[in-house]
Amino acid sequence: MNAENKKYILAIDQGTTGSRAFIFNSQGQIVASAYQEFKQYFPRPGWVEHDAEEIWVSCVSVIKQAIAKSKITPAQILAIGITNQRETTVIWDQKTSKPIAKAIVWQCRRTADMCESPKYKKGESVIRQKTGLVLDAYFSGTKIKWFLDNIKGLRQRATNGQICFGTIDSWLIWKLTGGQVHATDVTNASRTLIFNIQKLEWDKELLKLFDIPHEILPQVQDSGSIFGYTAPGVAGLIAGIPIAAVMGDQQAALYGQGCYTPGTIKNTYGTGCFMVLNTGKKLIYSKQGLLSTVASDDQGKPVYAMEGSIFIAGAVVQWLRDQLKCIKTSADSERAVRGIKNTNGVYFVPAFVGLGAPYWNSRARGMISGLTRGANVQHIIRAALESIAYQIKDVFDIMHKELGQKIKALRVDGGACRNNFLLQFQADILNCKIIRPKVIDSTAQGAAHLAGVTMGLWRGQNDLSKLHKQDKIFIPTMSAPIREELSAGWLKAVERAQT
Repeated sequence: MNAENKKYILAIDQGTTGSRAFIFNSQGQIVASAYQEFKQYFPRPGWVEHDAEEIWVSCVSVIKQAIAKSKITPAQILAIGITNQRETTVIWDQKTSKPIAKAIVWQCRRTADMCESPKYKKGESVIRQKTGLVLDAYFSGTKIKWFLDNIKGLRQRATNGQICFGTIDSWLIWKLTGGQVHATDVTNASRTLIFNIQKLEWDKELLKLFDIPHEILPQVQDSGSIFGYTAPGVAGLIAGIPIAAVMGDQQAALYGQGCYTPGTIKNTYGTGCFMVLNTGKKLIYSKQGLLSTVASDDQGKPVYAMEGSIFIAGAVVQWLRDQLKCIKTSADSERAVRGIKNTNGVYFVPAFVGLGAPYWNSRARGMISGLTRGANVQHIIRAALESIAYQIKDVFDIMHKELGQKIKALRVDGGACRNNFLLQFQADILNCKIIRPKVIDSTAQGAAHLAGVTMGLWRGQNDLSKLHKQDKIFIPTMSAPIREELSAGWLKAVERAQT
């Protein structure tokens, strides 16, 4: 085995319900992986919490498992790449490295009333201009303020520099380096409500608005840079392994799909959907409900992106399985719709928790419309699958218009992209080519690829493009009149679900 083949990348993919570790070789292939779930805490209605220590323990476990499965030694690991659930907020003691309280998860709605208060509503346009985000409990800023306002003595300790704030990436960097490095990257910082995406720095005016002391904030770095080095004996690793890439999960998926240049776009089909469009050096503010955010070029330098979040995608298939019990497994949904040509006029709007982009209507509710005596369970299943594609179209059309140039292809990843019916219908309703890669773990792949670029294992786009293998390309075949008729029916159904 030559020296190059002895160089491996460890990618840590820390998600909302579990942690994964992957070992990638110098050809960009996954050698081994491991996964472990951790507990979700729901102390009150609408509240969601994680124990940051439990997250760390799960990461240590999967790192050790992945290394053992790969049959390599920690000494063969060239670098570490981290990707993570975004916005989830951790506060810990600088001296003890112990969390002060449970982390507030991105899904948590405890600060929704804060966001609706006149004080913050008044600053909404400034927040939008500086951060590219909407004022919402989804993001980290109001969560930090909640901690400072509700834990006795915490604000004073924070002002004294005794407390650290971080999103999950910062927490993992802190733990891996033995408490030596308090840092984050631009993609995670851009999701906090207190980071100026024009200047790429923490914003003094927003810190004042949310009454957050600068002393608790991590240092912000480019996504592709050296964040620190592993401390001796941490997570079964050797000392001195560089942490060479950090990106929030959706930006990592964008990178992992090879979307380094303006006009390239990916969609992740998970429980919900996240569509992200690279806009390059051009910061575009959406006029129709999409977010502006920071992503990474092929060298790990900041570029801009637009993002649309869809709350319910794969979750509608889970609902068919668990609540309606008309399928036994998610894969059954594709088999169930074989042999039927359409939904027989049925539309399914899966607004179980309201509607995300571009509607942002939390009061909308799920609806199945167009039912007749001729409709059956197959039509409902097909309508549920089509609803995922229609929601993607709602966001895609806005991105296409606001970018001002043709989008040639949509790259896809995530569990639901295994469904061939869904992707063919998606290609048809978008009138756009859909590219599915062989590796659908794009978040981990993005973190690994960028870590390799930072370390010089790969030189950037030219090298990385050779590592991307396509599984299948879906070409649109639907006629324009049928596409327009179906889309018009969907928009009518969405309108009904919002009344």
